[in-house]
Amino acid sequence: MGIFSLFSKEKKEDLNQGLSKTKTSFFTRLSRAIVGKSTVDDEVLDALEETLVSSDVGVETTLKIIDNIQKRVSKDKYLGTKELNHILKEEMGALLKEEGDTAYKRFEIPESVARPYVILVVGVNGVGKTTTIGKLAYQFKQKGYKVLLGAADTFRAAAVEQLQIWADRVGVPVINQGSGADPAAVAYDTLKSAIAKQMDVVIIDTAGRLHNRVNLMNELGKIRNVLKKLMPEAPHEVLLVLDATTGQNAIEQTRQFSAATEVSALAVTKLDGTAKGGVVIGISDQFQIPVKYIGVGEKINQLQAFDREAFIETLFEGVQ
Repeated sequence: MGIFSLFSKEKKEDLNQGLSKTKTSFFTRLSRAIVGKSTVDDEVLDALEETLVSSDVGVETTLKIIDNIQKRVSKDKYLGTKELNHILKEEMGALLKEEGDTAYKRFEIPESVARPYVILVVGVNGVGKTTTIGKLAYQFKQKGYKVLLGAADTFRAAAVEQLQIWADRVGVPVINQGSGADPAAVAYDTLKSAIAKQMDVVIIDTAGRLHNRVNLMNELGKIRNVLKKLMPEAPHEVLLVLDATTGQNAIEQTRQFSAATEVSALAVTKLDGTAKGGVVIGISDQFQIPVKYIGVGEKINQLQAFDREAFIETLFEGVQ
């Protein structure tokens, strides 16, 4: 099976367009940095470092990449700038952490996992959390799964209504107790209903912002505890949704939510609207949390299962 074996022509085009701004920005800067140079020297490495940081790869990850390239230059003694893109491709790809089980790439639930498979979705307001839930529900439903949504983001007045709109659009049921309801109670009732109705997938929305981190930590802890009363292994997944256009803010959000709860996977949205796609590499490397999904467009089918090889191949496609 080739790199794009799981990708249709449409998905490849979506990924290519989704990364176009990042690709253009990054390689334009890099080309300017190495113009007239024949070897990778300190000046080229300094310019590369600046290019990586400005592409929101992050300082820590950038220094790791530069250090690895320096070691290769030292080992090979002579390294031409023509080889730099190939080396960069290898180094950046090596830093991307990916889910071990590849079933998710087909939007399938692993056979070994008991039903219902419970996904707790977290993230700040405005990152595309509700939209991601709707698109996830659509993909799972397309695979024949019975999906139930839980509207546990009851602190924001519009959140419950937005999730209901997505549920109606996708054609899946939602447990909705209205704005102001106890989030943990909504989560409990959602899973209880899912077990009774033999649903396959449960996706629970949570508050994007509370008064402080302690409040957020306590609320997410309560939700996890009530889910475990019904199903000890739940939630099977805590999915943090991040907005790629926020760049380094996405890294800080990952730090905050990782401290508040056990984040097990990431969904990075709005890649098509930014030149900051390098943040995917920085977050994955710094936190060792797999990127599971990426948003490459507004259409309902433009949430893609993340494929590390496809991502890197697309990013470097056509680059000499």
